Amino acid sequence: MDKSYRGDVTASTCWSALSETEDAVLVDVRTSAEWTYVGLPQLGPIGKSVVLAEWQSFPSMAVDPAFAPKLAERLDAAGIGKAAPIYFLCRSGVRSIAGAVAMTAFGYENCFNVLNGFEGPPDEEGHRGRKAGWKAEGLPWSQN
Repeated sequence: MDKSYRGDVTASTCWSALSETEDAVLVDVRTSAEWTYVGLPQLGPIGKSVVLAEWQSFPSMAVDPAFAPKLAERLDAAGIGKAAPIYFLCRSGVRSIAGAVAMTAFGYENCFNVLNGFEGPPDEEGHRGRKAGWKAEGLPWSQN
């Protein structure tokens, strides 16, 4: 485990924490194209909303150098303190580690990576969303 963030959790563990901890937050760091065409976690059943914050911008896929201060401003405006548990999600669990590391370096104490992300690794047929991750674990999500 990378010591520069709190740790890795499964999507189901993340869902439980979001359900049970009032100030716990889910930050989806995928691109706007992924949110639009692949789908989004739905936190309505637990009375929350996903925070959308691109780590990389589509189509260039350049990392946003202002990711941490922009996200910190949004979290602060929502009353989320630096000790709140923050769960980072991407497609498969790589960009979300980068987001967790960046926010930990920015002073947030409890940043977690959601293992296998929203879609997880490809299965034997090359399809994502079936083997592991948010969708495969049967957690709420929707697609436009």
